[in-house]
Amino acid sequence: MTPYAMLTADSLEVVRSLPPGVAEPDPTPALLALLVDELAHGVFVVNAQSRILHANQTARRELERAAVLGSDKGELRVLMQSDAKIFQNAMGKAVAGKRSLIKLAAEGVDFTLAVVPLHRQAGVPCERIGLFLSRVGVSESGVFGSFARSHGLTHTEEQVLVFLCRCLSTPEIAVQMKVAVSTVRSHVRSLCAKTASSGVRELVNRVAILPPIAPLPLGQIH
Repeated sequence: MTPYAMLTADSLEVVRSLPPGVAEPDPTPALLALLVDELAHGVFVVNAQSRILHANQTARRELERAAVLGSDKGELRVLMQSDAKIFQNAMGKAVAGKRSLIKLAAEGVDFTLAVVPLHRQAGVPCERIGLFLSRVGVSESGVFGSFARSHGLTHTEEQVLVFLCRCLSTPEIAVQMKVAVSTVRSHVRSLCAKTASSGVRELVNRVAILPPIAPLPLGQIH
């Protein structure tokens, strides 16, 4: 178990295995950890010195990917030198009780990080800070497939919708799918009709506001 992921399902097992007569600890932190693990957004809780107190599974995957963020002896680090000052400034503001939204360098991906002080108190430095990572794209949701199935989308229509959510134009989608532009337009019309959307903007917005649930690992999809 990693030092920054102490609140997991294992905590619940401890509660279940307590001997008779021993008071049960409050299971709320473990339950909250289970809940946060299901989010599609990476979430860290760090202290004022950037030491990782908790990371949900999406955040842990980001650390493993080591494209923008990493950890060094339990402390969160931004990997690009150009981002270090931006991150430290945001952390300083959070300690003072102020929120920040910063953009970090990534490999061709918009990587945005919200830095949020937790349990703010006037005149008292904040010692717990929440870091919320942006999703790779609005179609990166564990309920995207359910949305497609509930509206009777075909596999091809689902592909077109993914491209639309990535802000690709109709000609760009046609190139990606190796089909005629008229074919893509036909799929878009079908998508709008099946989802009762007035146009592409409303259609993409319907996907954008889906619950931010993390996709299941490949081995658990059924």
